[in-house]
Amino acid sequence: MLKRGMRLVLALIGGAIGYNLIVILGFASELELSLTNIDDIFTSTQFFGAVSGALVGFFILSALIEKLLSFVLKLDFDYSNIPVKKVLAGFFGLILGLIVAGIVNFAFPLDRIPRLGLPLQILISLILAYLGLYMGVYKLEDFVSVFSFDLFSEEKIEETEKEARLKILDTSVIIDGRVSDICKTGFLEGSLVIPEFVLEELQHIADSGDELKRNRGRRGLDILKQMQNDSDIDVEIVNKKFEDIPEVDSKLVKLAKIMGGSIITNDYNLNKVSELQGVEVLNINELANAVKPVVLPGEEMTVEIIKEGKEKDQGVGYLDDGTMIVVDNGKNYMGETIDVMVTSILQTAAGRMIFARPKSHSSS
Repeated sequence: MLKRGMRLVLALIGGAIGYNLIVILGFASELELSLTNIDDIFTSTQFFGAVSGALVGFFILSALIEKLLSFVLKLDFDYSNIPVKKVLAGFFGLILGLIVAGIVNFAFPLDRIPRLGLPLQILISLILAYLGLYMGVYKLEDFVSVFSFDLFSEEKIEETEKEARLKILDTSVIIDGRVSDICKTGFLEGSLVIPEFVLEELQHIADSGDELKRNRGRRGLDILKQMQNDSDIDVEIVNKKFEDIPEVDSKLVKLAKIMGGSIITNDYNLNKVSELQGVEVLNINELANAVKPVVLPGEEMTVEIIKEGKEKDQGVGYLDDGTMIVVDNGKNYMGETIDVMVTSILQTAAGRMIFARPKSHSSS
């Protein structure tokens, strides 16, 4: 109801503007208001201008105002990321554009052109003001570097490095906990961004009726608290919810695009979706697989056989880093620690598997 009322008001305003534009531009028909010439009123240029303006106000102007309002509401997040230098540069660029427009309008007496003079002056002022604003915000460094007077080069490098260092954490990697240990080693630099919708999901998991989920959620919240208390880890909470997007993974991808950051996760599906949309992903599982010791066929190692394998007479053991070792004829050594010889290595999406056989069996 409020939206429809706003459209009616905009239609009235548009009609008044359309009527006055016809009069200002000199296209108005000569009318005498009387009961005998009502038909002339409906066929006049003033009536056509008023109706056209009302239609523009009702359909186009209302849509533009909705877009403008959504843009202004979006600035609550984007404006905090705009450097002060760019704001000042845009302001001075706008002033310079208006000054140039004034000089052009003064040098070329466009106002003498019948009917079109004033609209042309307004159009030139708007174009030059926009160009000044755009050049000030986006092209200032290019102009300065042309004259070898790059005042902002150091600040620009620091800003670029800061943007490149932004890392956005998803829920699964927070609960996993390894990201905290990686940060402490110094291999993962820069700010860690925790979206508010990820915190809400963690809180929802921590309040779950399922004991396993509840413990996982509380573990994630405890890990976040430890990371915030660690002075060597820069943790930033971002208040951006994306109410129009229901899925948390889609929100993460959207936020990464806006902030120009990368996503840290151990979720295989999120990894693939992010890569398809051009968002950089740092997968903890891939990192863990990459730093595992390289094992070659023929090498020897010691392993404890702790359970049976899927195939006949197989035994299964694990290295300290969690790598599974499948030992042929290892069933006979259940509960024992034996020396084995590596026969082959299999790399899967879940991790690395090593196949081996008992050393005593291979030597015999």
